Amino acid sequence: MQTRLQEMKESALGQISQVTEAAQLQDLRVKYLGKKGELTELLRGMGSLSPEERPVVGQLVNEVREALEAAFSGKQKAFEEAALNAKLSSQTIDVTLPGRPVPAGTMHPLSRIIEEIEDIFIGLGFEVAEGPEVEMDHFNFEMLNLPKDHPARDMQDTFYVTEELLLRTQTSPVQARTMLKKEGKTPLKMICPGKVYRRDDDDATHSHQFTQIEGLVIDKKIGMSDLKGTLLTFARQMFGENQQIRLRPSFFPFTEPSVEVDLQCFNCGGQGCRVCKQTGWIEILGAGMVHPRVLEMAGYNPEEVSGFAFGMGVERIAMLKYAVEDIRHFYTNDVRFLRQFNRG
Repeated sequence: MQTRLQEMKESALGQISQVTEAAQLQDLRVKYLGKKGELTELLRGMGSLSPEERPVVGQLVNEVREALEAAFSGKQKAFEEAALNAKLSSQTIDVTLPGRPVPAGTMHPLSRIIEEIEDIFIGLGFEVAEGPEVEMDHFNFEMLNLPKDHPARDMQDTFYVTEELLLRTQTSPVQARTMLKKEGKTPLKMICPGKVYRRDDDDATHSHQFTQIEGLVIDKKIGMSDLKGTLLTFARQMFGENQQIRLRPSFFPFTEPSVEVDLQCFNCGGQGCRVCKQTGWIEILGAGMVHPRVLEMAGYNPEEVSGFAFGMGVERIAMLKYAVEDIRHFYTNDVRFLRQFNRG
């Protein structure tokens, strides 16, 4: 049997060396190492050997198997390398050609404005807070001095989910939630950016969904001068160091007194033009001193502390800063419009 093993080994190695195709190599592998191959047939005859011969023949069988497997693997690797080389030689690449451009996105202009506003107020010591867009009536209205029978609720058309659940109409509920978490502690300085929803007809200056950033400061001895100084600093960092603002009396249920804040027209410098409707000013936000009732409901003593609040529309700021004439441009995802804001 040892002689037959040696003869089979030499015959197999000779045939492997002469193979020229991968299919022929696979046929030889089955012929010699398959379940019905020659080596398997020889192994079945080991039962007729004497106990002394079996270990010797068994070791020889393993040596033959290892030799054949190494020969098959080497030949297979040679075929694969030859195929790869042939493919590379037939598919040459001109490495001097320019690469194909890959379109890259850019930050949305509204996201850019939000980050810019956040950076300004963080530099003034404010914290950024967030809250749910699906809000409770209690936080959206009642905590802001708007009980269920208050006539000022007619000022805002609301998307209601249930009688007590709605899509928030402003980011002020985040202020109410933050005041409750503070449990009457001061100082409190925060802004809260986020989406808000109102039943409004979409046109060039209105949208049923838009973005607000509201701010709140509560501490001892806070006055209107602090509000004006904060908003003037914001306006100058956002629109230029020479900017001016003016405050006009207004009404909001959650502030008293309340003001509308105007920005000096950046187009005409206050002289009057088509952009500012010949007034020299452009309205940018609403603000005021926090109503004592709002402070009380949030756990603050209005005899000891006071505060101011303000709110602005991000789209309004973006339209002024980038001279965008239609708010709908921000939501149509027209890449021709969005590419204008790619600072890269």
